[in-house]
Amino acid sequence: MHTMSFTDLNMPPELVAALARQQITEPTPIQSAALPVLAEGKDAYLHAETGTGKTLAYLLPLFCRADVGLAATQIVIVAPTHELAIQIHRQSCDLAQNAGMALRSVLLIGGTATDRQIEKLKKKPHLVVGSPGRIGELITRGKLKTRDVRSVVIDEADLLLNEEHLQAVLAIIRAAPPGRQLVFASATRERQSTAEISTLAPDLIMLKAGAAPVSENIEHLYLECEERDKPELLRKILRCLEPERALVFVHRNDVADKVAARLAHHHIPAADLHAANDKLLRKQAMDGLRSGQIRVLIASDVAARGLDIKGVALVVNLDVPTMSKAYLHRTGRTGRAGTKGLAVSLVTESELRVIRRYQRELGIAMQCVRMREGRLVPVGDVESS
Repeated sequence: MHTMSFTDLNMPPELVAALARQQITEPTPIQSAALPVLAEGKDAYLHAETGTGKTLAYLLPLFCRADVGLAATQIVIVAPTHELAIQIHRQSCDLAQNAGMALRSVLLIGGTATDRQIEKLKKKPHLVVGSPGRIGELITRGKLKTRDVRSVVIDEADLLLNEEHLQAVLAIIRAAPPGRQLVFASATRERQSTAEISTLAPDLIMLKAGAAPVSENIEHLYLECEERDKPELLRKILRCLEPERALVFVHRNDVADKVAARLAHHHIPAADLHAANDKLLRKQAMDGLRSGQIRVLIASDVAARGLDIKGVALVVNLDVPTMSKAYLHRTGRTGRAGTKGLAVSLVTESELRVIRRYQRELGIAMQCVRMREGRLVPVGDVESS
């Protein structure tokens, strides 16, 4: 059976070579679906799970459509968090460099000097990526020129089209010329954002693709315990498994702070990454995890949205999500690119019903374990009901 290649999708040889340098040789399902549609300049919604290559699914065709000979901003990408914007910017720069393309990208986010960003805009980058607030501010001030914009990408569209960001995003879209291409990307779809999108892009093409709903490379475990014992159990699990990188999910910011402090006290290098935290500290946390100085990142669902962290061997749910989709989202950050991953959930007796729900709705087996002599020992499965 012939496997689809990037050449089959009419990607230019220099971009195919650039991907090969990053060990990317076959398109993912969402990339196969998106590349031909977006290359024609059509409006589209890319709906696929986290980790399925959505960023490249829109970057590749937009790179093909960009005119590097025209010194003007042609692509605007809006992201809900600074970390995601930085990630997209990094991917754009890597792609351009590896392809030998003179396509310039500029990052526009808050928390950094506006004057420096304005200086960079004077060099007329082909692509800008950033947060809605900073992009909107620079358009309003006349520093970011939008008359040659061909494509506007709204990444994590369900988050950006909620009440908090909607007006800023609409202003950015309106600033672009009428014939511009609109691209939306998200792992989930909310009813409110769907309504907004149908107004903005009536001829929108829905592109839905995903990897297998649950990766077979992930082992799912859970431990039953008292709520007060969860932080201490987390410490023991991290000591027992010694993962190179681990993600710990909590619901509340104050819990993240306390858990990070407790782990630090026991000489386990950890950092908390949540929306209330200082931008510089968040960047330091991400850099520390990538370099290996930090082994454990504690985050809420919102703080971790869209982050692609390589080499996460373990995901721990200190607070379990009530929705199966959120569990899928969290645990999908391990076991990527063919590697083995482990997901461990700490649950109270009353939370066992959530484990049953995951098993029923996701079709996964979850092994009950307990801590014994510094090891995780199987107890027996919770019966599905």
